[in-house]
Amino acid sequence: MGQAGKPEHLLNTGAIEVVQCNRGGQVTYHGPGQLVVYPLIDLRRQGIYVKEYVALIEDVVLDTLASFGLQQACRKAGAPGVYVPLQDGSLAKIAALGVKISQGCAYHGLALNVDMDLQPFAGINPCGYAGLQTVDLKTMGVSTTVQEAGRRVLERLLPRFS
Repeated sequence: MGQAGKPEHLLNTGAIEVVQCNRGGQVTYHGPGQLVVYPLIDLRRQGIYVKEYVALIEDVVLDTLASFGLQQACRKAGAPGVYVPLQDGSLAKIAALGVKISQGCAYHGLALNVDMDLQPFAGINPCGYAGLQTVDLKTMGVSTTVQEAGRRVLERLLPRFS
């Protein structure tokens, strides 16, 4: 649970431990098969503001997903993260963002669902949105590993902070 986390977004977490953390946002799930990337960035030194940083992280994920053939991935206004359209026309979240800024430095970051058990997301309102569906790369027809997804994210992230 993030700093803004509300207990009513925890529906049925079962045996999964709920950990309070100091990043922004509501509630999410981290588990095996998920790529978690928490860059430590001095935003002042980079000359970027928080909204620009969030957009940059989303761009990195969008570019990474495009490299896997998911060019239709997109942002959703007012809901940070990256989404993919499903066959029924709805959007499902494939990558969550949870950022914390302290003294001009960003930490925490993103979680990209690669090949995981998505059932734990049913026990929460992901990111505080009731009924928000979550998917992973595997569900979207992409067969890859967390390591390969991480390599592709880093290929796109590192040049942006030269």
